[in-house]
Amino acid sequence: MSVPIVIDNGSYQCRAGFANEEQPRLVFKNLLAKLRKERGKKDVEIQVGNEIDNLDNVRFALKSQFDRNVVIYMDVQETILDYLFAALNLSQETSIDHPILLSEAFLNPNYCRHLMTELMFECYQVPSIAYGTDALFSFQNNFPQTKDALIISLGFHTIHVLPFLDGKVDPVNCRRVNVGGYEVSGFMHRVLQLKYPAHVNSISLGKVEDILQEKGYIALDYMEELSKWMNVDFYNEHVLRLQLPTKPQTSAAQTEITKEKRKETARRMVEMNAKKREEKLAEDEERLEILNEIKTLAQDGGDCEEVQRALRAAGVTSMEELIKAIGALKSRIYKAKNRSKPEPSSSSCSQPEAQKKASKDCEYPKDQEKFQAWISKMRTKRVEILKKRALRRQKRSDMAKRRTAAAQERMRILSQLARKEKKDTFGMRDEDWDVYKAIQKDGGGSDSEDEQEELNELEQVLKTHDPSFLSEIQTEAKGRSEDHELHVGLESVRSPELLFQPSMMGESQAGLTETVEHVLKLFPADIQLRLVSNVFLTGGPAIFTGLVDRVEKELLQMRPFQSSFKVHRAQNPLLDTWYGMRQFAVDGRNRKYFVTKSEFEEKGGEYFKEHSASNKYFPSPHMSMESTNISSSVTGIDSAL
Repeated sequence: MSVPIVIDNGSYQCRAGFANEEQPRLVFKNLLAKLRKERGKKDVEIQVGNEIDNLDNVRFALKSQFDRNVVIYMDVQETILDYLFAALNLSQETSIDHPILLSEAFLNPNYCRHLMTELMFECYQVPSIAYGTDALFSFQNNFPQTKDALIISLGFHTIHVLPFLDGKVDPVNCRRVNVGGYEVSGFMHRVLQLKYPAHVNSISLGKVEDILQEKGYIALDYMEELSKWMNVDFYNEHVLRLQLPTKPQTSAAQTEITKEKRKETARRMVEMNAKKREEKLAEDEERLEILNEIKTLAQDGGDCEEVQRALRAAGVTSMEELIKAIGALKSRIYKAKNRSKPEPSSSSCSQPEAQKKASKDCEYPKDQEKFQAWISKMRTKRVEILKKRALRRQKRSDMAKRRTAAAQERMRILSQLARKEKKDTFGMRDEDWDVYKAIQKDGGGSDSEDEQEELNELEQVLKTHDPSFLSEIQTEAKGRSEDHELHVGLESVRSPELLFQPSMMGESQAGLTETVEHVLKLFPADIQLRLVSNVFLTGGPAIFTGLVDRVEKELLQMRPFQSSFKVHRAQNPLLDTWYGMRQFAVDGRNRKYFVTKSEFEEKGGEYFKEHSASNKYFPSPHMSMESTNISSSVTGIDSAL
């Protein structure tokens, strides 16, 4: 028999590989992105898992096959399986000639399992398939001989508390909490964006997940931990400072290159406009010639019907309109020809003067007193430019606010303009430019290129001749970098606390501790003692530092005085499920738990064979003969009535 393929199909990450390998060959985020190659085109590029270049940039286009922790979107699942089998070098084969061991959600609905089984057998032609629960595989990998435990599975979307007795899960007394790693990272993401509204775009969800994995922890006593963070010394010692990307400074060479590119673009635009004017002039001259011929025909006493046909062909209704059109065309042609004549440019004489002025300003005096005055003048010019720039930016910011006087005046003018006339002809009249200037008044224009060049020149002069200016520039740069720093302090403990207090984000459900206590109270005292003898934590959020200590403290408070209990965490919460599945697959005695194609055709897609790490099989109810007879008798009564 071929080597089984082991697939841990998690809602956050998928891990896959062959059962005869020590490590999963493939680990990727269980997502796909459908991206259009060109805007407006129907061609779509599909990227899956590790192929996605930047998750944060294409997050709007990401798709998952999961709703919470249950697979329901089978088209997405099929695309991801195609990627998975291709990465395992099986895409060239007509069928996947390997048994499949697949993880599924706890108490997975029969319909979802039916769709998955049908996909495997009908689409990929697998020889057999078996299912199991991720938390139970992880538990068996850590405690293969233990028969009693309370398994706490912390997933990406949910938490499950599973009582494990006599080697089997008791499905009736299991409980689920709809909080997981996704809610923790999403909560921290929103908190940081509210804390730093100026850097909303720089604070991405992927960066937040990295921060949580590195610095997230669970407090032993949450309220006491909050009081610690109120201490300034504790805050400065434990806060995580992250540098956000700032706007790169352009060098002089880059500035020159940009200037040359803009000059070239301006030259091309001038050439294009000149060409359009020439074409328009030629069209006007041709039309003027046609209208003059019609006028001559009418003056020479030509046939009236022929003159009327010529007028209609030229788009003119009467002789008066013909004369007006000829006059307008002559005026337009005259203006166009005068505009195209080269005017004497003053740049030839002004340019040397500007260069002389710039060189005169930059030429430093030899006398010490004059030199200091010259340095002071350069500094004053620089400060004035920076003040003007800051004032413009403040005005732009005020214009964006709703209740400022400038914004209200702008909206008043726009509303009056909208009431004047319904037809959109704004911009066709000369007075519209006055309205536009009134709307833009005190709006704060953009920073000009000449101003930036002057500022760069002044700073270069000051760096060369004033040693103290360099230290000032470094201090300003440091201040700007501190403005782009992200301080992660209390958020690193506040976000993981959602696992114990979902009410912090508005969820009206019990947390992890209350759910564990509720599950324990469903059993008598002797069974409770067997369960708490091995409280097992597994799943992605189990990597948080302090989780074991917190669960031990909560159990100490809820258990009777001097009662014993033990809390264990999986050796590798992220990969122990795959390791447990691998051990199950390589054991030849477990091949009997794989469902074959013939059994699928006989018993249906929802059928699977139970084992120690699987769900309990509950066949879908079928309509009994008694209910059928009742419905037929009711139908007979209705027909009789």
